[in-house]
Amino acid sequence: MTPNTAHLAAITSAATVEELWQLHTDHMAAFGFDRLIYGYTRYKTTTSLGDPQDWVLLTNHDPTYIETFLGEGMLQNAPMVRWALENSGACSWRWLQDMELTKNLSAREQNVVDFNRKMRVTAGYTISFKSVSVRTKAAIALTAEPGINQDQVEQIWAAHGDALIVANNVMHLKLLTLPYSGQRILTKRQKEVLQWVGDGKTTQDIAVILELTPATVEKHLRLARDALDVETTAQAVMKAAFYNQMFVLDV
Repeated sequence: MTPNTAHLAAITSAATVEELWQLHTDHMAAFGFDRLIYGYTRYKTTTSLGDPQDWVLLTNHDPTYIETFLGEGMLQNAPMVRWALENSGACSWRWLQDMELTKNLSAREQNVVDFNRKMRVTAGYTISFKSVSVRTKAAIALTAEPGINQDQVEQIWAAHGDALIVANNVMHLKLLTLPYSGQRILTKRQKEVLQWVGDGKTTQDIAVILELTPATVEKHLRLARDALDVETTAQAVMKAAFYNQMFVLDV
């Protein structure tokens, strides 16, 4: 078994998002990409990426970098994010350098580039994953470790680009199958009542099945709606399904 095949076997067997992400960051670091940001939204519109609290967002960047990059709205103005929203596939950050040289960046985009340069986020590749819906989009930014310039990144990509693309695609597809809570944490009972609603059961049906009172079932549904920040139970079922928090085996 080759090292890349062994890695793919490991990540497809990962049981949690945390395990998957650790395997993936370690693997990318072996190629010289020591800082990653992965983002996925299912609520994209023509003008928005949706509520940030609903994003699946994973990173191993320094918290100081992330606090500014996310907290000050830089992600929405990042040129490579714009590229990822408009394209699928892999893009060298050489494109970004060319855009800067030809002065084709907006003032806000240039501000992001300047901040990244200050934080030594200057060389790398972005992979934008193919979407099956106009509402969904996922991408990952692979930042080369300090000391590796874009010319060296191109050499790495020439030698290993295909394997890197496959590894990132498999990681993305595996992630979509794993429970992810983010900031939306449901209790076991809240998941249970939502699952029965998803099966078409009424509040009275669920009360009988779980040997609870209808009022208690309603309480759990209300708390689930609050936890998921939605107004209706139907929306709660949809969002819980998005985060793979329904019909999940406890491991």
